[in-house]
Amino acid sequence: MGRTERMVLAAVAALLALLLFWLRGGLHPEAPLQRLARQSPDLAVALADGRPTLVEFYADWCEACRAMAPAMERLEQQHRGAFDVVLLNVDNPRWQAEVERFEVNGIPQLELFDAAGQPVGRSIGARSAGELEALLRSDDERPQVHLVARPGDLGAQELADAVGGEVGRYSPFAVHLSGGDPGGLAPVRDGRALVQDEGSQLVARALT
Repeated sequence: MGRTERMVLAAVAALLALLLFWLRGGLHPEAPLQRLARQSPDLAVALADGRPTLVEFYADWCEACRAMAPAMERLEQQHRGAFDVVLLNVDNPRWQAEVERFEVNGIPQLELFDAAGQPVGRSIGARSAGELEALLRSDDERPQVHLVARPGDLGAQELADAVGGEVGRYSPFAVHLSGGDPGGLAPVRDGRALVQDEGSQLVARALT
């Protein structure tokens, strides 16, 4: 084989090597969705680290997932250290239990968990950067809790003092709390108070 033939073969081999490198993604920067998936912490670790967690159920072939990935990545970068982003591939058998638990029927599906690892929000479908921010902020917006003191067992002011709440404006038995788990309150546990919105209290009182 002459020198020219050897040079041609060497050039062809180099081109083939470059082509293989390109097909494997070597000439392409890592896409946001791939980067988020690679950096994703383990779900169990994220739910136990004391930070809110945003879980995305996704698939590599999902166009909507890829379209939303840049906004998800910016959100993660802007709030890094304040919350975790976890990506779960629905095509991975490892996450089949989670897919069933959260009834994933369409992707992307987002599940928001509070700092205690409890689910507090869900969103299905691609979301804009602003919508993702709103979903994340919803973890800080705790719903108000309405209690009713059981007449004869506890007065409204006594209940308010016991739970750190405020007496309601309309029902004489109502107490309002800014948030929290009412099931953990002693008056609710021992049956001296119930969870009931103030409007329902007024209706119940009118019917008795």
